[in-house]
Amino acid sequence: QVQLVESGGGLVQPGGSLRLSCLASGSIFRIRINAMGWYRQAPGKQRELVADITSGGTTNYANSVKGRFTISRDNAKNTVYLQMHSVKPEDLAVYYCNLRGVVAGEPGYEYGFWGQGTQVTVSS
Repeated sequence: QVQLVESGGGLVQPGGSLRLSCLASGSIFRIRINAMGWYRQAPGKQRELVADITSGGTTNYANSVKGRFTISRDNAKNTVYLQMHSVKPEDLAVYYCNLRGVVAGEPGYEYGFWGQGTQVTVSS
């Protein structure tokens, strides 16, 4: 199996910065990774995509975070990051790491793996 562990969440003031990390471990060697990304779920709202990055390095951002957040990847460390700048109160949410990929022996199905989530609180 694959485990995703997020870290870096916490309290940040409006306008401040925070960096989230997601470490993938387990049977990751069996996975052909298509993309890794970050989702978030604010209180009372549905989970939404924040940003993702494909195996080829293409990035995608929600309109609400464009210009403020940056997603990056360190393949050697099996880690993906979300650098958050100029945070707003509406960024308050639980942030979840996601990995999409194909498992060896199951080439016709794309799996999705999720981390446990890390809380980001924006407050002055």
